[in-house]
Amino acid sequence: MGSGMWSTDVYDAADRYRRTTGKSAFSYSDSGARTVHPALDPRGAMRESRDSTEHPQSTAISVLFDVTGSMGHVPRTLQTKLPQLLGLLLRQGYARDPQIMFGAIGDATCDRVPLQIGQFESDNRMDDDLGRIVLEGGGGGQMTESYELAMYYMARHTVADCWEKRGRRGYLFVIGDELAYPRVDRRQVSRLIGDDLGEDVPLRQIVDEVTRRWDTYYLLPAGSHYAGNAKVLDFWRDLLGQNAVVLDDLDAVCETIALTVGLGEQAVDLDQGLADLKRAGSTATGTVSKALARLRGGTRDQVCALPAPSAPPSTRGVTRL
Repeated sequence: MGSGMWSTDVYDAADRYRRTTGKSAFSYSDSGARTVHPALDPRGAMRESRDSTEHPQSTAISVLFDVTGSMGHVPRTLQTKLPQLLGLLLRQGYARDPQIMFGAIGDATCDRVPLQIGQFESDNRMDDDLGRIVLEGGGGGQMTESYELAMYYMARHTVADCWEKRGRRGYLFVIGDELAYPRVDRRQVSRLIGDDLGEDVPLRQIVDEVTRRWDTYYLLPAGSHYAGNAKVLDFWRDLLGQNAVVLDDLDAVCETIALTVGLGEQAVDLDQGLADLKRAGSTATGTVSKALARLRGGTRDQVCALPAPSAPPSTRGVTRL
């Protein structure tokens, strides 16, 4: 997957059509769907981010969000901010040939649709995948969701040429406000993904597997049920260190993702990125600055000796998002 080019004009036209007709951007869910859309069904599927003549230096970016309880509004916010995210990645030159995959996380112990995984896309089909997500809004009510199941899928059912060919990890952003379960349950894996495991997989093991190939971040936004909960934040910082990031404003999530990628790709430092946001008229600079202060000046480690891709052409001074 990952062919085609993103067009803000196409996105705007679709948005105008929905406004005119009264249709929702999440029509599949809002029409009453309670089963995973076939395009997002993880069972027996691999998701691939591949180079092509059109995109010779693909950068794989995955954004998975909790859609239970108070987190159910997250994808709606992401959908409205999608042009800003793509604008920063593409027009500001933060990443070469970004290919973005969206997915959703629930609770496999009780939800109808606990795992939904889209395709890596470079064009407006990523907006289509967002619109296919079931916003279940359930959850188990015990401060635990199936993040470990999503990490299992990312570790064992994804392929990315940025890693396979260039030894550079892709990016994984998990947006949530609760704890993961302590183990990947082999029965859930069999039922939802189709793998036959001999035993459960400890959470720490699957985190080690996923972070080997994916630069992994956990974003804890304000407005969620457990925002500011020390137990949740300590849990994720124990697993991911500084990559567990607190957001004071959910509306800043796209800018935070874009600048995090820009920092990781060494295309921008934090001060330059904040200046880009300010020139573009973003109101998220304070939130992003505070959220990414731990990453200031930092770049992710090269995890093997393969040469890094050449830097993208400079677009410094471009202000349109």
